[in-house]
Amino acid sequence: MTRRRIPNTGALVAFDAAARHENFSRAAVELSLTHSAVCRKVAGLEEFLGVRLFRRTKHGARLTEAGLAYAREVARRLEEMERDVMRVAGRQGRGGVLNLAVVPTFATRWLLPRLNRFYGGWPDADVNLSVRTRPFLFSETEFDAAIYCGDGNWPGTRAHFLMDEVVAPVCGTGLLRCRSRPSAEDLGKMPLLQQSTRPYAWRQWFEAAGADVQADLAGPRFELFSMLAEAAMQNMGVALIPPMLIEGELQARSLVQLAPARSIGARAYYFVVPERRRETEILDAFGGWLVEEARRESRETTRAAMQ
Repeated sequence: MTRRRIPNTGALVAFDAAARHENFSRAAVELSLTHSAVCRKVAGLEEFLGVRLFRRTKHGARLTEAGLAYAREVARRLEEMERDVMRVAGRQGRGGVLNLAVVPTFATRWLLPRLNRFYGGWPDADVNLSVRTRPFLFSETEFDAAIYCGDGNWPGTRAHFLMDEVVAPVCGTGLLRCRSRPSAEDLGKMPLLQQSTRPYAWRQWFEAAGADVQADLAGPRFELFSMLAEAAMQNMGVALIPPMLIEGELQARSLVQLAPARSIGARAYYFVVPERRRETEILDAFGGWLVEEARRESRETTRAAMQ
């Protein structure tokens, strides 16, 4: 196995402090080292890299262009190492950590209210959530898996189906002209709120409803469902939103559903795992739990529709 070509950690810490202060004496005070010790460590790092990181002046040290770029990278890596140390030390070897990329509104409105059920079986686990609205290369991130909405075609991954995305037109009460439910043609005459990640959603909805609307692509665009919901509550227009993401607003009547929910296009929610990711106990347990929660949601929705 080839030995990793990595500088001494002490040299990196000394360089980071010297770069932040642009002064070796202040870096020495911060690190409880002598001035000469910091100088030796930084000089050793420069020799290791074969690159000059500082220009020494009468008033201290100034980073070279290469030094400035390297200082940013080193600071970021040291922060990551510090977080890793704190996480491992804090866990004392218990449980596990799962880093997930998630679509934001689904995570906030659907996943988080249910996540305690997973912790009931895994009380020592940590599930970390970060927002990603579009596919990415897992090899360039630290994510173990992702919750994604799309067609399930994500190269280099295994996609586990969770549920179809069904949407319904909703608006604020101030936009309603009458108490009767508007027709699809009536909706086409109202201001339409568009979603930038689903640019043809209204066109697909009108086609499924058998309505011919010319201005189906017009209207302000928002990236997130949460933005659409807020814009609709402010009576800016009609939005297409999955009812499961706005249950509270619908119950409070701050949003009104104008037509039955339906699936448009081929969009669905998936739990996506990179093919080359090593299977871990916590990843397997979370994936199984998530799929079962989605099935439970589907059964409850079907049961409610039949009543």
